[in-house]
Amino acid sequence: MGSRKDIEFAQPALDLLEELELDYEQKIASAHKTPKKVLKILKENEGKKTLYITIAGRSNALSGFVDANTRSPVIACPPYSEKFSGMDILSSLRMPSGVSPLVVLEPKNAALAAAKILALSDSELSEKIASYQQKIKEKIGKK
Repeated sequence: MGSRKDIEFAQPALDLLEELELDYEQKIASAHKTPKKVLKILKENEGKKTLYITIAGRSNALSGFVDANTRSPVIACPPYSEKFSGMDILSSLRMPSGVSPLVVLEPKNAALAAAKILALSDSELSEKIASYQQKIKEKIGKK
């Protein structure tokens, strides 16, 4: 996350990661204000099976910065801002060549996308995802 302000927004993602019994770490570091800290975090995870969900508002430099400095998948999940009619989302969508974070706007869905990527090599996780999706379908069917 880019700042402590992003913690509340991230909570639905964390809830789903826990439901799917996935290990995760929360880190706060700003690409603008603490870029060396971001690079240190990336270096610590180098060579590990890692996937990043980046949550940072405003100009969201964090997602592009992380993606440009890792070979791991990055899912950008920028908080929606009423300021500027949400147009700050464009900083998450327009990236330079060689920088390719995926963008998912809802934190819970960002966690689901991350889980699906990890499930490509984990059949047990794939079954948990199928079960989670079935529960959602049943919930919709009852309404």
